Amino acid sequence: MMIKTIAWKNNTVVLLDQKALPLTERYITCRTYQEVISAIKDLTVRGAPAIGVAAAMGATLGACKHSSLPPEKFRHKFSAICAEIAQSRPTARNLFWALERMKKCLDDAISSSENASFLILSTCDRGGVGGGINIPHSNHLVKELISEAKRICAEDIEINRRMGKHGSSLLADGDNILTHCNAGALATAGYGTALGAIRAARAAGKKLHVYVDETRPVLQGARLTAWELQKEKIPATLITDNMAGFLMQQGKIDKIIVGADRIAANGDTANKIGTYALAVLAKAHGIPFYVAAPLSTIDTSLKTGAEIPIEERSSAEVTHFRGLQIAPAKIKVYNPAFDITPAKYITAIITEKGILQKPYLQSIRNASKEKSL
Repeated sequence: MMIKTIAWKNNTVVLLDQKALPLTERYITCRTYQEVISAIKDLTVRGAPAIGVAAAMGATLGACKHSSLPPEKFRHKFSAICAEIAQSRPTARNLFWALERMKKCLDDAISSSENASFLILSTCDRGGVGGGINIPHSNHLVKELISEAKRICAEDIEINRRMGKHGSSLLADGDNILTHCNAGALATAGYGTALGAIRAARAAGKKLHVYVDETRPVLQGARLTAWELQKEKIPATLITDNMAGFLMQQGKIDKIIVGADRIAANGDTANKIGTYALAVLAKAHGIPFYVAAPLSTIDTSLKTGAEIPIEERSSAEVTHFRGLQIAPAKIKVYNPAFDITPAKYITAIITEKGILQKPYLQSIRNASKEKSL
C-alpha cells in the first residue's frame, strides 16, 4: 500500500492533512506558496524529507505566478520566494537543501538558455512586424522548475526504498522495535525512513513487533505512526513516552530506530524532542540505537550538533490539545520541538548509500563525496 503524502497536480500542491489524522483522512489543495508555508508551519505536512518536497513544490508554485517576467527579474523574484519559505521551520535540513537545489536548477536553466541563445521571446507588437520590442519570458524556466520539483518527490521515494533495504539488514526475525515520532511515509514523499526499514524487513518475511512512543506534545506517534502501522498490518503497541525506559528494563525492546531532521558532520543528530532520552536509555541497557535518514538530511557545514538551530513552538501545543485546555492558564511553557542526540549514542546511521559506522566524521565525509560524484 502506498500512502501519498504530497503531489503536484494541475499547478497546485496537494497535501494529506496530517493534522486531521487518524480520525479523518483528507487532502488539502494549496494554490499559492503562502498556503504551502502555512501548511509547513502548522504541521499539515511534517517530517524533514516531506518538508523538503513541499518547499520545492511551494517555491515552484510561487514561480508560476511570475512566468511573464524576464529571466533576471524572474530569478530575483524566485530567490525572494525561497527566502520566505526558508523561514517556515528552522531545524529540518531538507527544507534548505531542497530550496538550494531548486535555485541551482533555475541558475542552470538560465545559463543554458543564454549559452544556447534560445530564450523564448514575446513581442509587444502583436503582429510581430517592425518596431516591436522583444521581451524574454520565463515560461520555459517555470517548466524546468516543475520538472525538478517532481523529480525531488520521485527521488525521495526511491531513496527511501533503498534506505529501507539497507536498514532491514539490521532487523532480525522476531525483533521488538521501539520508534519515536513518525518517520514513515507521512514524513516523506512515500515509504518512509525508519518505518521504511521496518516495511522492508516485513516484506522480506521477518516477523516484527513495533512499540510506538506517543511522542508528546503533538502525538505524532499515537496519531500518525500507529495509523500507518495499522494500515500496513504490522503488529504494534502504543505506549506513553515515559514507559519506554521501563520496557527496556523488562527486556521488551531489542532495537530502537528513529528518523532525523538534521545530522551534523560528526553524526550528532537532531530529531523530535525525547529522542536524546531514548538514546541514553538504550546505551544504559545495551540496546542498538539506529538513525535512518537520507544524505540530504546531513549538513556537513555544521561541525557538531551544538550548531543545529532548535525550533521552539507555540506554548499552546503543551497547554492544549485540539482546542481543549489541559494545563493551568498562564503557566510558563518551554516547548523545544527537537533535541540533539550526540553521535556517541548512535549505533549506526542508515542512508540510501548504505549503513554509516563510527567514526561518523569519516563515514559521513566518504558518503557525501560519493553523493557529489
